[in-house]
Amino acid sequence: MSTLYAYASDNIMALPLFMEKVACGFPSPAQDYVEDRLDLNKLVVAHPHATYFVKVSGDSMIGAGIGDGDLLVVDRALTAGHGNIVVAAIAGEFTVKELQTTPILALVPHNPQFQPITFQPDEEVQIFGVVTHSLKSHLHVRAG
Repeated sequence: MSTLYAYASDNIMALPLFMEKVACGFPSPAQDYVEDRLDLNKLVVAHPHATYFVKVSGDSMIGAGIGDGDLLVVDRALTAGHGNIVVAAIAGEFTVKELQTTPILALVPHNPQFQPITFQPDEEVQIFGVVTHSLKSHLHVRAG
């Protein structure tokens, strides 16, 4: 990960929310009206002064649905626990992994091509924050 963005609450924007669910199979008749407004900030940011956005680089977490280029919402106000996906600092480098606290302390990838990062009982892991949401772009730009 190389890009870290601080949360800025000055750009709140309520967007249209259609309450009708969209089928992934055969299409259903569309609703012609907006039923509510949704502010994505209110949806994904619980602690504005402790929230950051992090751009993902790499594919060690693809099994958890987190891929290269995704944008993660990271909350530093939360206490990380066993099974949480976290942003951790190891030797000055940030990484995204699942936190395992038992039977041994480890940062576990969700890709079989990567090995867990394990720690000795006297070692600590520096947790930057807990990943609460991920934003994935489905737009594919064609070259040329």
